[in-house]
Amino acid sequence: MLIAIGSDHTGIDHKYIINNFLIKKGYKIKDFGFSKYGEQVDYPDFIHPTAEFVNQGKADFGIIICGSGNGAAMTANKYHKIRAALVWKKEIAILARKHNNANIISLPARFINKNKITEIVEIFLVTSFEGGRHKIRTEKIPKILSSSAG
Repeated sequence: MLIAIGSDHTGIDHKYIINNFLIKKGYKIKDFGFSKYGEQVDYPDFIHPTAEFVNQGKADFGIIICGSGNGAAMTANKYHKIRAALVWKKEIAILARKHNNANIISLPARFINKNKITEIVEIFLVTSFEGGRHKIRTEKIPKILSSSAG
C-alpha cells in the first residue's frame, strides 16, 4: 500500500514519526512534506501535490499535516475524488473511514500528542468503509458545477 504524505513546517516532527512508523509496518511512502527545520512555509504548497497524487489514484491514502489541520483539509477537499477528514482522536479516525470513506487524514500538529499520532494513523488505515447508507451519502458529496452557475 502506498501512502502520500504532506506537511508544512508545523508538521515536520509528526511527519517523521509517521513515516518511520509506516515504513516499519511495510507501507510505501511518497513524501511531499516540508523538511527544513527553522523555516516557515505555506501549507497549500505541500498539500496540493499530496492531494493531487491521491486524487489521481497514485496512492491508496493520504496523510496531511498542518498546525490546526483545517487549512490542509480545506485545500485537499478542493479535489473531486478527495474526502479529507480532520482527525485528532481515534474515534474520529474510525468514523472518518467507516462512515465517510475518507481517503486523506488531516492531522492538527498543534493538537495531537506525538505519542498518539501513530495509533490514530494506524486506525485510520486499517478501518474499512461500511458502505450501505453511508455509500449513498458519500456519493452525494461531489458536486459538478454547471456552466450556468454564477
